[in-house]
Formats: sequence, C-alpha cells, structure tokens
Amino acid sequence: MNSMASTVDLALRNVRRQRGRSAFVVGAVALGVAALILAGGFIKDTIVELGDSIIYAQTGHLQLSRSGYREAASFDPEAYLIEETEALREELEDGDGVRQVLLRLYTAGLAGNGDSDWPVIIEGVEPERESALGSYINIAAGRRLADDDTFGVLLGAGVAQALELSPGDWMDVVATTVDGSMNSLEFEVVGTFQTFSKDYDAVALRLPLAAVQELLGVSGANVAVVELDDTGTTEAHAEMFAQGFAERGFAVERWQELDPFYYQTVALYQQQFGFLIAVILSLVVLGVGTAMGMSIHERAAEFGTLRALGTRDESVTRLILVESVVLGLTGAVAGVVLGNLLAVAISAVGIPMPPPPNSDLGYISLIRLSLPVSLLAFAVGALAPMLAALGPARRSVKMPIVDALQRAV
Repeated sequence: MNSMASTVDLALRNVRRQRGRSAFVVGAVALGVAALILAGGFIKDTIVELGDSIIYAQTGHLQLSRSGYREAASFDPEAYLIEETEALREELEDGDGVRQVLLRLYTAGLAGNGDSDWPVIIEGVEPERESALGSYINIAAGRRLADDDTFGVLLGAGVAQALELSPGDWMDVVATTVDGSMNSLEFEVVGTFQTFSKDYDAVALRLPLAAVQELLGVSGANVAVVELDDTGTTEAHAEMFAQGFAERGFAVERWQELDPFYYQTVALYQQQFGFLIAVILSLVVLGVGTAMGMSIHERAAEFGTLRALGTRDESVTRLILVESVVLGLTGAVAGVVLGNLLAVAISAVGIPMPPPPNSDLGYISLIRLSLPVSLLAFAVGALAPMLAALGPARRSVKMPIVDALQRAV
C-alpha cells in the first residue's frame, strides 16, 4: 500500500470483485454523461440553426455601409449611398473565403392594394444572388424574384396577409426620393416568403435593386452584404475588412451585431445548459454516492483490517478514491461513446420541432457532435464518483478500528 502502483492494482481488483455495484456505478455515470452530450448537442444545434436562419435569410455574414449609416441615414439618405458599387464588390470578392457580395438598397415606404396601405421596409436586392444566399427563406406562395422581374415584388407573409395580396396581384409602393418628393411605382406580386422572424415578415418586401433605384431617384446602394464560405471565419474577415475599409469611411458589422436577439437567445440557452449540468451532476452524485456509501459501509471490516495491519488512514482513503476514479473514468468513457452514438442515430432520423417563438415555421432539429461538450461531459462523469466517495471515505477512516473489525463478526 506504500506505492501508487500497488494502490491502483488493489483498486482494480476490488472493482472487479464487486461486479454488481461496479456495474451500477459505471452505468449511472455513463447515462449521466450521455444525457449531457445529448442535451449539449441539442442546444448547440438550436443555436446554430438560429444563427444560420439570421445569416441566410436576412443579414449575410458581414455588411459594409458608410460610417453612420445605421444612425443617421433616415435624415440624409443620399449622404450614405455607395456609388462605386462594382469596384467595392470586386475588391471584397478578391478576399479568400468570400463566396459572393450582394448589393442592397434599403428604404421605408408604404405598400398599398388600392384600398389600404401598410408601412413596410423596402429592400432593393439582386434577385439571383439573393436566391443563392437565402437558403433559409421559405417561399410560402408563388416563387422567388428573378433577374428579369423588372417590376416584380416578393412580399413577407405578414405584409401579404395585411394587404390581402397573393401572387399575380398588383400593388403600389410609395417612397420618398432623396430630394424629398414622393414617388410611386406599381409592382406585380410574384411570391410571398416566410423566415424564422415573424416581425421581419410583417414589414419586409423585396424589389429588384434597379426598381428601388428608380423609385428613390438614385444610383448605387447603401449596403454591401458579404457571404462567406465558412461562418467560423466571420470574425477574422470582419477584422481584415475593418482594417482595410475604416480609413475610407466604411463600417463593418457582423451578423450577430445586426440581430441582438441572437445574443439574448444564446445567453438564455447557456444558462439553461449550465442548470442542466448542475441537475445531472447532482443526480449522478446522489445515485453514485448511495452505491459508494453502501459499498464502503459493507466493507468496513476490510478497511478496519487494513488499518489494524498498519496501513495509514491516508492510504485507505487513497484506495477508496482510486477505486472511485477507476469507476468514474470507465463510466465516462462508456458515456461519451454511448452519447455520441445516440447523437448520430437521432440526427439520422431528425427531431421534428414546432415553430419557435415569433415564428410560423417548424424545423428538424439534430444532435450535433461537439468536442467541448463531450470533454465537459467526460469531466463531469469522471469527477462524480470521486465527489460521491469523499464523505464515505472520510467516515470509514474515522471509525475506530475495533468497531470496524466487529463488522466482520
């Protein structure tokens, strides 16, 4: 019992000798670890789906605009127009990892059906490029805009419902030109769309960029939307573009900054996952602690004999803790394997989810594999038996040797 090697060897023998209790502890730890992996993978998928819905339905990965555009464009829209749009597009698309650059022209206006009007946010877009980006836009009726739709309009589902419009109907769009006068054009509804944001669908309509330029009496655009090959490179590209374009009067905004709802949702789910970790850890510690406590109580005579033969209390405590570590590591490894296999199996089928708050669209959720979540679950599983064994181990060495030996009678 003097060396760690002999302690480990004896601990392994004890684990094998008590197969029933060892199997219970390993199983309890494995189930707890697997539950954490499944919960963490589900939450990760929810966060990823939310981010992708924002990127591929509304914002793109990055947006470049004139500095001050977000704060003051409504007071002087002409001052924040980007005139050199094609030169800017070519410069941005020259960067590695940039899939495409889209130009947009935003303004506020009124949409009318001849009987009533509805306040809207008008988006002048490049139809074919937007179709490639907008993989998270669901066409509820009709079709997407095409480049040859000179006077076509794609309506948010809420706008279409408010104005009682459907594909094939005609509508008026009124906006204020840069010189302060009112201008109106007539458009044919080619389709209606839905995104994961009901508020966005209630006010958004999309027109060809050239049509909005004619409506406002301007050329150019006020936003350049950058779509990247990999969302994970957003921060690196944002820093690179900020260094290159800040001196030229441009501001670079990340997709997370353009939709504060994302940060709020992520913070909510992280708190929920933290609470879930605490609950599962408590359950595992209680379950394992009961088994460890009963095992140590039944082995009181064994530990009393070791102490009577001259084994130090610290060595007995170390033996108990090493046994718990062996059980914890075994259960944690089994749980990681089980959890990831279940994640793959469940993801192959998918989990039908109802529409989230503020949305009409359901989706298929997955259990995403995550190395950080697996490592966290492994650590929780490995530590749980050791934490559960601390109390019983302490009580076993405090028991008088005579009382411990009497347990064998």
